[in-house]
Amino acid sequence: MRYFSIAAALAVAVMSSGAALAQHAGTKSEQSACSRDAQRFCRKDLGNDGAVQNCLQMKRESLSRSCKKVFESHGM
Repeated sequence: MRYFSIAAALAVAVMSSGAALAQHAGTKSEQSACSRDAQRFCRKDLGNDGAVQNCLQMKRESLSRSCKKVFESHGM
């Protein structure tokens, strides 16, 4: 169950807007690219998808290269 919450949180991390949030779940590779960053920087927010996305955006300078690329690919 915990891994499902992590996957759901990571899916939100790759959304580019509120509309996209409802329509796009993120690919497995996008989720994988940000999973360590979400665990490292946003552990307290896991389970709250919007909070994880906001947390990752706030930590953008510290994100891994692969996670930064996910955000950039979505115009964030």
